[in-house]
Amino acid sequence: MPGMPPSPSSPRFAYLGPEGTFAEAALSRAIATAGGRRDPQPSVAAALAAVRSGDADTALVPLENSVEGSVPATMDGLADGDPLVITREVYLDVAFVLAVRPGTAPAAVRSVASHPHALAQTSGRLAELLPGLSPLPSASTAAAAAAVAAGEVDAAVCAAIAAERYGLDTLADDVADHPGAVTRFVLVSRPGPLPAPTGNDKTSLVAIVGDRTGALLELLREFAVRGISLTRIESRPTRERHWFYSFSMDCEGHVADSRVGEALAALHRVCDDVRFLGSYARADGRENRAVPPESSDDAFVEAGQWLAGVRAGEI
Repeated sequence: MPGMPPSPSSPRFAYLGPEGTFAEAALSRAIATAGGRRDPQPSVAAALAAVRSGDADTALVPLENSVEGSVPATMDGLADGDPLVITREVYLDVAFVLAVRPGTAPAAVRSVASHPHALAQTSGRLAELLPGLSPLPSASTAAAAAAVAAGEVDAAVCAAIAAERYGLDTLADDVADHPGAVTRFVLVSRPGPLPAPTGNDKTSLVAIVGDRTGALLELLREFAVRGISLTRIESRPTRERHWFYSFSMDCEGHVADSRVGEALAALHRVCDDVRFLGSYARADGRENRAVPPESSDDAFVEAGQWLAGVRAGEI
């Protein structure tokens, strides 16, 4: 019935809020049904915490932007705490507007706010439009729009949907320094059955290695010798141990693939720690590279059978 809360079996989604964020738009693109409950959260950490506590089944959070790179809060939030896994990725074109309260003239703008990534992507245009102003960081682009509506700041860099939702006027359209930016969002859940392989998948993980000679080479070699292509790799300092580094990586393939599974097992052997972050369908419009014949699942099966025969004294 209208107005009734979702049933206990309805999915519960957390996302970086408040309402009107790009994350909300990405969530709408990611889920095919309008059912379930959608709970905006004040931060990436809060969205992930909602899943870990059981208050949400899934969280949608930004992972990286084509202009500004990775989102540290998401990278650190997935690397630390109780394990979570990525089940899907979503790509969203990102366009910004400069929004103000109705009737506000450009000369009356004394403050402007937005998410740090949005401010970084629009710094040049903001300097042209609002010279001399120092932008203020906010938890999200929509939070900045809400602050404008509440009279806390004069202007916000946000999505057009946020300006509309909070009753703001658009002072300038498309204020990005580099138009055409894309943000990659991920759906994250507690560990459980993995999405089935599609033949065009990614696997995400975090590997931690100490400060020793050849550590990164050891890590990369496990992928190279199995013909696995990395699509992303970057380092982050770990918070608990000095001079230990966490390498956040995406590689082509699914953990169910023999070569990917063997590579992860090898990393578990040579690294100080490995955290599996999920295998899921690739959604960036690109196709995985062809698997070399010597790295195919059939090749792994044949090699295993040969080795078993050797051990059994049959060869």
